[in-house]
Formats: sequence, structure tokens, C-alpha cells
Amino acid sequence: MSDTRTPPPALTSLLPNTRTPQLPSTGTPLPPPSRARLPRAARRSLAAVAALAALAAGACVLAAPPAAAEDRPRGNDVSSHQAAVDWPTAQADGAAFVYVKATEATRYRNPYFAGQYEGARAAGLFRGAYHFALPDRSSGAAQAAFFLEHGGAWQPDGRTLPPALDLEDDPYDPRLPCYGLSQEAMVAWIADFSGEVLRITGRRPVIYTTTNWWNTCTGGSSAFAADHALWIARHSAADTGALPPGWTSWTFWQYDDRGSLPGDQNLFNGSPDLLERLARGPVDPAAR
Repeated sequence: MSDTRTPPPALTSLLPNTRTPQLPSTGTPLPPPSRARLPRAARRSLAAVAALAALAAGACVLAAPPAAAEDRPRGNDVSSHQAAVDWPTAQADGAAFVYVKATEATRYRNPYFAGQYEGARAAGLFRGAYHFALPDRSSGAAQAAFFLEHGGAWQPDGRTLPPALDLEDDPYDPRLPCYGLSQEAMVAWIADFSGEVLRITGRRPVIYTTTNWWNTCTGGSSAFAADHALWIARHSAADTGALPPGWTSWTFWQYDDRGSLPGDQNLFNGSPDLLERLARGPVDPAAR
């Protein structure tokens, strides 16, 4: 693999905003829902089944980070499942960055968010927040506003990663993998969320998804590839596989749901300096 990589598509030459967005106060966290993603135990059970199937087929099951991890910053993502995280230990174990779940739809707030988010920063990690989308519950703009009011806002401190939007199967009704929305309606919902994040923060959100979900639920839309960084999920594989249409490179890769770091395991597709550039900008100068 070449040491020279094309910077992820969201890293352009726009200068960062110098103003910190002013957002309403947060209020009291709601209790956690019954599920956010699938409970980690269930996800591990599914992973174990997949691993056994791969072994039966003669495939190679990864017991360590993929080869791509050797020259890229490693990180993780966490939610309420991880509760109190020992960030100094995570940093000592190689974590350079983390994404922390902040919100879901317009009702749920991760009760551990503040400790996880600020603890990661205190330990020297780049940190960002993500929102778990439930597109059948409310508009994209409404969910983006809730997210930004409750931890998702980006700040130009050089250590905060752009907000992220988590798009995956409905954890509450597996019969509705696309939340009952048409492909056109899903594309419109994502655009609505992204537009509100851009308006408030000056940053486009990072999009977390799988290629299968994206192709199924957006019809393989390429409308977001030019100005949204891609956080691709593909576990226990040697590489990311085919990317969603329009994207020619990934920015983050979630390569497993277990490993040496708390929560899910991730890589950044670039150097530490490029990771810092992603944290600093670009932003839309017209953002309020």
C-alpha cells in the first residue's frame, strides 16, 4: 500500500470559522431507550455467528486490526453501552480520536455523554459527537437541531471533529430497514439534516453507513459524496470493500465492534496532521 493517500473529500481549503455557535441550554437527560443500536451482546452474538460462517468457508477472520491500521491513526466510537470510559488507558492503548453518541431522534440523550466527551478531550484525543438517525420519527432538520443543542455542535478548537450522522437499519423494527421511507424521501431527509448542521455550525456532517444500507435506502445516491466525509462500516474484513456511489475514498472506517479500545474500532484515512486539519475546517463562512 502506498504511503501517499488522497485526502478525504470533505477536506478542502476553506478557512475555519472563528465564532463558536451559541446554542440553547440542554436541560435534563432522558433515560436511555431500550435499544440504540442493537445491544452490544446481541451484536457480538451476530458477529460470532458471522465469524463461524467465515471459518466454515475458509475465510480469514481478523483477530487484530487490519493491515491498513499500521500507518493510520486508530480510534473508537462509544455510546451509553460503554458508560464510564478510562480515557487515559484508551489513549495509552493507541486511541487518537473518538466519536461519542450524543442523541437519537428528538428524545434520547446519552446520559454518559458529557463524561465521555470531555474525558476524551482531557486525555488528548480528538473527539466528535454522532447522532443516531430515526428518519421515521421527525424531520432531518428537527433531529439535527436536537443533536446540536445536546452535544453535537462543532467548535473551532482544533480538537473537535465534525458532527456525524449515523445511518443504519432500524433497531426497533427490522421489518423496516429504511424506516418505511422511499429512496427519494430518505435522500431528502439526509439533505434536511445536513443543511441544518451546515447552517448552525458551518460544517457538513460526516456520514456513517454501510454500502448495503446506502444502496438499499437511498438508491445509491451520489448527491452527498462531494462535500460529506464518509465513515464506512465493514467489520472483520481486510478492507472496506466497495464504497457507496460517488465516494472515491473513505475518511473513517469502522472495522470491528470489539478490540483493544472501548466500543467499536475505527481507522482514520490519513496522517495525524490530516486528522487535525479535519478538526479545524473547512466551514461555510455563511454559517451563523
